[in-house]
Amino acid sequence: MILVVDSGSSKSDWKLELPDSAPISFSTNGLNPFFVNEKEITRVIKEIPEIIPYADEVTELYFFGAGCITPDRREMVSNALTPLFENAYIAVENDLFGCALATCGNKKGYVATLGTGSDLSFFDGEELMTSHNGNGYVLGDEGSGAYFGKKLLRLFLYGRMPKDLNEKFAVKYRINKEIVIKNVYQKERPNAFLASFAPFMSDNITHPFIIDLVKGGFEEFVQASILTYADYNQYECHFVGSIAYSFDLLLREVCETHQIKVGTILKSPINELFHAVLERESNSLLSL
Repeated sequence: MILVVDSGSSKSDWKLELPDSAPISFSTNGLNPFFVNEKEITRVIKEIPEIIPYADEVTELYFFGAGCITPDRREMVSNALTPLFENAYIAVENDLFGCALATCGNKKGYVATLGTGSDLSFFDGEELMTSHNGNGYVLGDEGSGAYFGKKLLRLFLYGRMPKDLNEKFAVKYRINKEIVIKNVYQKERPNAFLASFAPFMSDNITHPFIIDLVKGGFEEFVQASILTYADYNQYECHFVGSIAYSFDLLLREVCETHQIKVGTILKSPINELFHAVLERESNSLLSL
């Protein structure tokens, strides 16, 4: 039995192959090793009711996760998975590689994540090139949920949001400076906290201020990431994540101004990734 996981900072999607029936799917909190430790990852996994009956039968587990960008972080996740999946071969890789498998297949192209965080790299059909983007919610993550959440909070706390939006924001979230400071600087998952305010843009997407905010964020992402590659307009650029999916029309508009060839836009890659893993596994080509 093969288990595939696509884990972001806010949410993880799981899909398990069953021998005599359709695969089962379920979700948990995000398991980014930069924000949760090995013990917490193990605890979350052990509390997944859907997986308990099948844990001993899983023979292969492919985990594609945000934050799994260095050997030590991948090892942390692997060590956390091992106690429950004792009979499984476990492979842990960066979530961007999973997005490349889901969107590019075996073709060359650029792949970008625009979810809680953001990142971009080039996929040559087999391997993902080293990314120089995705520097986290403090130094980077342009155009991401955390980026937009931070923008909205700053505008609200500084009193620079248009009056009508300010009133809606205050009623919807009922926050103040003290709450924001505590969640950003003292609690776990500050990036997920920031990204939790991004849906406010979807609720008010027809407002000119929000339209300009979204387009400005995408423009910053394009400038900081895509346009840094000399051959960016020679290949399709695929996008994965809730922000890309929710604001796809504005994303396409910004990309069009720079002659960027937009390929697939997925909210979540888990279904396509699951099938890509099964296909590569059956052809003995999957090497993580």
